[in-house]
Amino acid sequence: MVKETHIKFYPYMLPFKLLYGAVIWIRNLLFDWRLMRSQQYTIPVICIGNLAVGGTGKTPLVDYLVRMLSDKYRVAVLSRGYKRKSSGYKLANEQSTSRDIGDEACQLKQKYPHVTVAVDKKRRRGIKHLLDLPEDVRPQIILLDDGFQHRYLQPSFSILITAYNRLYYLDKLLPVGLLRETAKSISRADMVLISKCPAGISRMDCRLIENEINPAPNQHIFFTNVLYQQLKGVFPKDCFPSKLEYIQKDDEILLITGIANPAPFVEEIKTYSDKVSVMSYGDHHEFRKKDFARMQSTLLKMTGKRPMIICSEKDAARLRHNPYLPEDWKSHLYYLPMQVHFMFNRNEQFDNLIMKHITLMESGKILMVNG
Repeated sequence: MVKETHIKFYPYMLPFKLLYGAVIWIRNLLFDWRLMRSQQYTIPVICIGNLAVGGTGKTPLVDYLVRMLSDKYRVAVLSRGYKRKSSGYKLANEQSTSRDIGDEACQLKQKYPHVTVAVDKKRRRGIKHLLDLPEDVRPQIILLDDGFQHRYLQPSFSILITAYNRLYYLDKLLPVGLLRETAKSISRADMVLISKCPAGISRMDCRLIENEINPAPNQHIFFTNVLYQQLKGVFPKDCFPSKLEYIQKDDEILLITGIANPAPFVEEIKTYSDKVSVMSYGDHHEFRKKDFARMQSTLLKMTGKRPMIICSEKDAARLRHNPYLPEDWKSHLYYLPMQVHFMFNRNEQFDNLIMKHITLMESGKILMVNG
């Protein structure tokens, strides 16, 4: 059964929530009435976004779409580059670090060097730069990471993600809850993904959620969870090969997390070992010298010969270029990749819907205007 998300309410926040809600409502109304204009494009611009702040699983879905599309099309990923130290538009290359482009963009560029990755807080400007690239590298498809609230541009297809443990219709507007927009904004989405579902979720539970969402006839709903892959070395040339099944129950592990919702990741690692020391930091945390000193102190208290150090794939993007990372960590520092898994064997249906949209855009049957 779906459990309701309980949100702690502070009465003094109510005026701020009402003020924030009024501003968002007026802004969306101006766009809906075309008093504020949205830029449209002649190529597919697929937006992956959410209504809430915090991690709902956008990056794994972007990863899935890159793998699905990049063999057939020139794909570009455009994101904000959250917490990067640079500004403006920046096109990633293989030497880019998380400080240059943000950890999520860095993660994707390192994983898919042949894919164009760019960051820009102003997404419309970012798309203009991408479309100004030379013809042989100009993208044929743009994946817009976390762009649902950027209404100055109109994506050709919008995928909205909401996490199972914090469904948008049980949440509240900032600052009382985590919603950036009201629940009614879901009407702009072509597809809704319920992410991070428990493995044993029943079809009845899914129907209950679908009934609450009450999708429009043209909207599609999918349920997904996460499949963890094999461990990989953050520094593969230095790291000893290892696999999850090699981990013994009495092996000592230092687990480092700097992600929005580390609980599922921590639970996964704890299924392999009974001796897991967890050091959690905020989402997109920039690890500093004092953080490594604390981690080293924890490692020294472990009695094993060489404890394994494990982090998430997003953390690995930041740790790989961190100047304070101890040199002797490189031989036993691993990350655990994850992939989106469509429940009830519906991945083919998802793929077909995406490909159908792209085909219609290419044939001109979906009319979008450039300019």
